[in-house]
Order: sequence, then structure tokens, then C-alpha cells
Amino acid sequence: MALTLTSTSFQHQGMIPSRHTCEGSDLSPPLSWVGVPDNTQSLVLIVDDPDAPDPQAPTMTWVHWLLYNLPPQATGLTEGLVAQNLPAGTLQGLNDWHRAGYGGPCPPMGRHRYFHKLFALDTRLPDLKNPGKAALVQAMQGHVLAQAELIGLYQRRA
Repeated sequence: MALTLTSTSFQHQGMIPSRHTCEGSDLSPPLSWVGVPDNTQSLVLIVDDPDAPDPQAPTMTWVHWLLYNLPPQATGLTEGLVAQNLPAGTLQGLNDWHRAGYGGPCPPMGRHRYFHKLFALDTRLPDLKNPGKAALVQAMQGHVLAQAELIGLYQRRA
């Protein structure tokens, strides 16, 4: 079985509900997964938006959430997850607001795509001391066994 990532809040390529955005309660969405390879030692979650700031002329990928060293036996994350409720051993990186934790969609213009990417690794990563996405991706190099992707869409109300 392939690694698969889903949410009960939105379908793949579907609209993300406002409760998970800056226009709502800014709660992280519930996520669940199946198909973690047997030799997985840890999981990594990266949530980012490659359409920033304008989907018609994107100039950067905005990072919304970084989690690493999720235990391989974990099967998901609950809605509105906060640091003290993360699975044991899970570490966080810094999003592009320069803080740990989830930051929901808040696009300045247009409809953006939000990529929720789950990676199964053959190792546990060292404590990277609040890494950004580039440092986390570099640490993962050569260790990815499988990956899954869930894309949600969001556009702010007029």
C-alpha cells in the first residue's frame, strides 16, 4: 500500500474551510495517513504554498508548518494541534512567520494551493534547533522511503 495522506476537513484539490485559515480560528486541519513503510524510523510533515504572493506570478514558496521526527506508529494529527499535544518525540521547525507551529492560509490575492507533504524516513533526524524548510529538506536527503501529498485550495473572501 502506498503512503496516503488525507483530511476529514477537505478533499484533495478541494477548498480548505475558513476555520483553518487567518479568516477563521487558524486551526491546523486534522490529517491522517496510511501505508507507512515497515522500515520507517520517523515522519516529516511540510505544509507550504508555492503560489506566494500572487498565483499569477509567484515569487516564493511560503512555509506554513514544519514537523519532524513524528513517530512511525502515528496515524494522524488532530485538528487544532498545539505543541504540547504533538506525538512524543516530534520536533517543530519555523514557518515563514518565524515561529514554530501551524500558520493557516492567508493569501494576499487569488486562489492559492497548499501542499501538505508527508515523508517517511529511514532515520530519526537530530535536533535541528527550529530549522527552516531548507535545513529540514537538506537533513532528509537520502533518507526518504516514501512520500504522500494532499493539496488544499484557499482564496480569501472579497
